[in-house]
Amino acid sequence: MFNERLARRALIAIALLGLAGGLGAAFSGRADLARWIWAAGAIPVAASLAVSIIRDLISGRAGVDAVAFVSMTAALALGEPLAAAVVAVMYAGGGALEDFAVGRAERELKSLVDRAPRIAHRRVEDSFEDAPIDEVSIGDTLLVRAGEIVPVDGLITSSGASLDESALTGEPMPVSRRTGEAARSGTVNAGETFEMKASATAGESTYAAIIGLVTAAQTAKAPFIRMADRYALLLLPVALALAGAAWGFSHDPIRGLAVLVAATPCPLILAAPVAFIAGTSRAARRGILIKGGGPLEALARAHTVMFDKTGTLTVGGARLVSIEAAPGADSDEALRLAASLEQASHHVVAGAIVSAALGKGLSLQIPAEVRETMGSGLEGVVDGRKICVGSHQLVSGGSRPEAWAVRALRRASWRSALSVFVSVDGRIVAALLLADELRPETPRAVLALRAAGVSRIVMVTGDRADSAETIGAGLDLDAVLADRAPADKVEAVATEQRLNPTVMVGDGINDAPALAAADVGIAMGARGASASSEAADVVILIDRLDRVSDAVSIARRTRAIAVQSIIVGMGLSGLAMAAAAIGWLTPVAGALTQEAIDVAVILNALRALGEGRGSERAAMPAAAARALRQDHEDLKMRLDRLRQIADALDDAAGEAAVGLIIEANRIVDNDIVPHERDDEGSVYPQLASVFSNKHGLSAMSRAHREILHQARLLGRLADGLHADESDRYIVRDAQRIIDSIDSLVRLHNAQEEDIYQNVVANWDAEVQAQGRGKSGAAGKGNVPARG
Repeated sequence: MFNERLARRALIAIALLGLAGGLGAAFSGRADLARWIWAAGAIPVAASLAVSIIRDLISGRAGVDAVAFVSMTAALALGEPLAAAVVAVMYAGGGALEDFAVGRAERELKSLVDRAPRIAHRRVEDSFEDAPIDEVSIGDTLLVRAGEIVPVDGLITSSGASLDESALTGEPMPVSRRTGEAARSGTVNAGETFEMKASATAGESTYAAIIGLVTAAQTAKAPFIRMADRYALLLLPVALALAGAAWGFSHDPIRGLAVLVAATPCPLILAAPVAFIAGTSRAARRGILIKGGGPLEALARAHTVMFDKTGTLTVGGARLVSIEAAPGADSDEALRLAASLEQASHHVVAGAIVSAALGKGLSLQIPAEVRETMGSGLEGVVDGRKICVGSHQLVSGGSRPEAWAVRALRRASWRSALSVFVSVDGRIVAALLLADELRPETPRAVLALRAAGVSRIVMVTGDRADSAETIGAGLDLDAVLADRAPADKVEAVATEQRLNPTVMVGDGINDAPALAAADVGIAMGARGASASSEAADVVILIDRLDRVSDAVSIARRTRAIAVQSIIVGMGLSGLAMAAAAIGWLTPVAGALTQEAIDVAVILNALRALGEGRGSERAAMPAAAARALRQDHEDLKMRLDRLRQIADALDDAAGEAAVGLIIEANRIVDNDIVPHERDDEGSVYPQLASVFSNKHGLSAMSRAHREILHQARLLGRLADGLHADESDRYIVRDAQRIIDSIDSLVRLHNAQEEDIYQNVVANWDAEVQAQGRGKSGAAGKGNVPARG
């Protein structure tokens, strides 16, 4: 098989040997031999260049390589083999420099593949043996030693583990995982040896999906677009015309040759590809796989970014938000029994229930006689009692729900939550309400996109309008498109595309058509969503939404560097051509000058590998971080009470309902409104001095206005309310307003903490000292049904 890189290395070796050998012969007084050696070093490069030009013409592309070919052959024809040899070294050297840049980029991607585990320590009876990871089956018990990479996805069965998940999440600090929690392939054991039970084969595990994406991109990606080709048809006739004019006015063909040599367009040939390769390499270090120069260039022009909600703006999983217990039933006991049974299932809902029970410190038992009904739930025996967990129809056997269960179903409906019922020995004892959760980094990701230059941000989701609008109000989105099926998402993308270059971001199979339709499709591929990843032009390899803004920033900076390199390089080449035309540069001097220009252009293009200026964060005193965070912790207790009031209004009527509504209004007036006004009046002016993105503060102020608006609505409803006026419609309206205030404030607090993280000195140390992961944000969304 023809190896293009090896051929390029051979050509540069031949050209260098020809140039050096000819110089040696010339210094020895063998001028005739020197001319032959120089010609012998230039002819193979010229022949290779001719083949490349013919190949381009066959494919319908006219490249700027033609100028280099004309200058080299003209030098040979006019008896200037030294100039031809210098041009040959210059051109072949440019190819070698391009290979160097490509190698830099490929090393970033190759490192992902090289670190993939090859063996697993599998339990066989009372000992462990090494086995290829392809032979690991679901249910096998594996041993992961300290410092080793987790070979496949699985559940921790020993006392716990400390895992470095930076390869998947970008989070540099190790995280602690308890018994029963997931360990994903590709993470590193940062603690003691632990045991795990495989929940997926090697080919279906998280890291295998990432490797598959990288391999596909390396083997199937299109070549980088040469921005130079756009100018090729102009450059060649200009160079020939100027060379002809210099020859005509001076009557010296050598002067015309000098112009052609100085016009050799290596800045055009190499600047854009090297910059694009460097930008792709930079993106790979951030866990962003860009499938070629075309998507990178398109991403740099992005005006509109559209987000799917579930799994993109939200985590796409489930968390327990409420336990609705039947009269006389114990909610914690119902959760303990349900979680004990759910240990036998790998469904996302089961994992959420088990995690919630473990988080409360409940002691789980091993279930027996487990039978799973796909799409509905589980049945089994726990502590000698028959437990059933799942949909109301499965648990009740199709009987009519009781009054408390009707209220639970209604509450789940207007909260866009999933209801999971629990029965013990045939009696329904509780309903577990689970909802999706906003990603912690989502508010910061939206603000970062604004800072990166994106003008319009839209959420398009299949979720209900009320829950989608709540998230949209807090995230400073320009539009929220709800209740959209996959075909509707494609239509929405097409509508935006007709106005401006559009990017679509999604993670699920249902997002694949919209990703393919957009100018640039970005897939959140860390979880192995193969359909969306294959349809996308860019894949985020780690589970972080803020990498989308990183991708846009990298693309914009890369394109700017490429254009800068081309303009500056060709400007310098133009000066060299003018100098050659008036006789100030000989063909050899012109070639050497052009070589210096080439090196400068390529080194400038390689700046796309770096971070760029302005990446340093402004700082704010750590004491301010503690005060702001403590304010949010204090407010969270009042928000918890608001949520309790909203839940209690389901059963309240008359004087009891009025009392709850008035209490909620008092909390809002006395605690929430003053907090928001204080933020606007004193905290934000402090942030304005250190926060570079003033649009972000404007977005925060917009959220304040929405919260205050909802507070005014509640105040009007509660003002002068009497027991005889509290019909079910007023109670329902109060519930919705209270719940909206609760959700908006929690979301807004998460946004503020994300902003503080960007501007407060030593924020990470402060968060670690006070306990990691206390964002307090909860978005509402759909949770996938079982099966």
